[in-house]
Amino acid sequence: ILLSIGYAACHWCHVMERESFEDPDTARYMNERFVPVKVDREERPDIDAIYMEAVQSITGHGGWPLTVFLDPDGVPFHGGTYFPPEPAPGMPSFMMVMEAVDRAWREKREEIRAQSGDVRTRLGAISLIGSREGELDPADLDARVKTLVELADAERGGFGGAPKFPPASTLDFLLGRGETGPVEVTLDRMAAGGIYDQVGGGFARYAVDAEWIVPHFEKMLCDNALLARTYLHAWQELGHERYRRIAEETLDWALREMRDPAGGFHTSLDADSEGEEGRFYTWTLAELEEVLGDRAPAAAVAFGATAAGNFEGRNVLHVPSGVPRTELGDLAAIREDLRAARERRVRPDLDDKVLCSWNALMISALAEAGAVLGRADYLDAAAECAEFVWTRMRDSQGTLLRTWRAGEARLNAYLEDHAFLLEALLELYQASADPTAFDRARAIAETMIDRFADPARGGFFTTSHDHEELIARRKDVGDHPIPAGSSSAALGLLKLAALTGEARYRRDAVGVLKLLAPATARQPDAFGHLLQALAFHHSGGAELAVVSPEGEPGAAGPLLAVARERYRPDLVIAAGPAGASS
Repeated sequence: ILLSIGYAACHWCHVMERESFEDPDTARYMNERFVPVKVDREERPDIDAIYMEAVQSITGHGGWPLTVFLDPDGVPFHGGTYFPPEPAPGMPSFMMVMEAVDRAWREKREEIRAQSGDVRTRLGAISLIGSREGELDPADLDARVKTLVELADAERGGFGGAPKFPPASTLDFLLGRGETGPVEVTLDRMAAGGIYDQVGGGFARYAVDAEWIVPHFEKMLCDNALLARTYLHAWQELGHERYRRIAEETLDWALREMRDPAGGFHTSLDADSEGEEGRFYTWTLAELEEVLGDRAPAAAVAFGATAAGNFEGRNVLHVPSGVPRTELGDLAAIREDLRAARERRVRPDLDDKVLCSWNALMISALAEAGAVLGRADYLDAAAECAEFVWTRMRDSQGTLLRTWRAGEARLNAYLEDHAFLLEALLELYQASADPTAFDRARAIAETMIDRFADPARGGFFTTSHDHEELIARRKDVGDHPIPAGSSSAALGLLKLAALTGEARYRRDAVGVLKLLAPATARQPDAFGHLLQALAFHHSGGAELAVVSPEGEPGAAGPLLAVARERYRPDLVIAAGPAGASS
């Protein structure tokens, strides 16, 4: 089996598709010697996780497109990522790789098959780890904060060198612990960089450099949902209006460009347009002059544009440090004119499938921002999206489904779908006091525990008990760049326990924490969401119950506004009219 795993917005996936899969000679050889299978990693994260780990163990690195060779039982024995059509320095051609694999399969088949048992064991090893004994130590949180501060890039923000992914969950954790220095540096550098769309709002997937200037241009719904919340939290905690602006521009971008008429949100925008990476988002000086006329020189200074450009002869607009913003005129008008001109360009392709888990992240962002900022449009969009997921992304038996497109929902949902939706419905309930959202959150929690829990070793499996059998059954680990299902399940269950008083929800959450907390010592920047769950657990959770007089649903508004003035990650809010049952 020749397995290729990719996703719609992936630049190098498209490159390999054009160079190799669409080449008649290459395609002919593939079909003669292999059973080629193409998988969308966003629809099937279970398959992607298994074979990504396999390729990382074989090559020492991973990425997409993921190219894996499997025996007929699905056990991997060779793999890599992108392979060019012709040999390159240090890299064989795709044809050379296929010929070598075919030869090995014919000449060394028994040797390859003999290793399959060990491979299966290694790929399933993470599910064999048991929870540690004893109590969780609150002192561990202080140690993780200290390590994160030491790991942070104090000058450029983030953690580590290029490429740099926005560490939203880790920044939220540090904000909640009062460690604002690394957060402020990171948020400011990202907002000034080309990773942030200076013209249209929203963030690209990651930066290829350590300065956040040149992005990998794909825009993903999940990243923007997470980052909108982080900037919102930073505005609550630090009061900088620039953070509120970034949060709102990001959510406004999602509402404007990613929303399906049915109420859900699409998955991503491609990195490419007109056959070029970043073509839609980049500018030459001549293009700026054509749009802005005599304002072009000021815009070039404001956004770091030069004749040489900073990306393949074109300019990724960013905000250079040290530029005196007060001397540059009305940048808002310049941005608006550039956006209007850009809309006349050929747009990047839109991946219009709707993913349950990523929509849940957007529900959380819109609901919280709607409540904090007093934006009824955000709250309405969150409620509409939640209704869409509940009514359009479950089957006739009420089973949650992973993906929806063009009126059809399909594929069993995973742990992250249930866990993210649990958190989203609780966020919507706290923002709107809608008891339906709370009832649905509790139903999702019960389903998640019933179908995904590991009663023997603690925690939750990625796939449900009735999922199709793969070569390994795994558990989600690691919150970068988006939270793991395990971490989200723990935090959602802890909040539900605080709202209901049900000890069994807390017990299942603590099972996750005991299972995964030791890993945070080795790499805390990869466990930002889990650290938030640990912090909530050790805080005990602050509870605010707000009861409005009969017939006066808005009477509690001033009190709730005070509660939301600051970022309070350990607070849960229950609100409703007098006499309402919990």
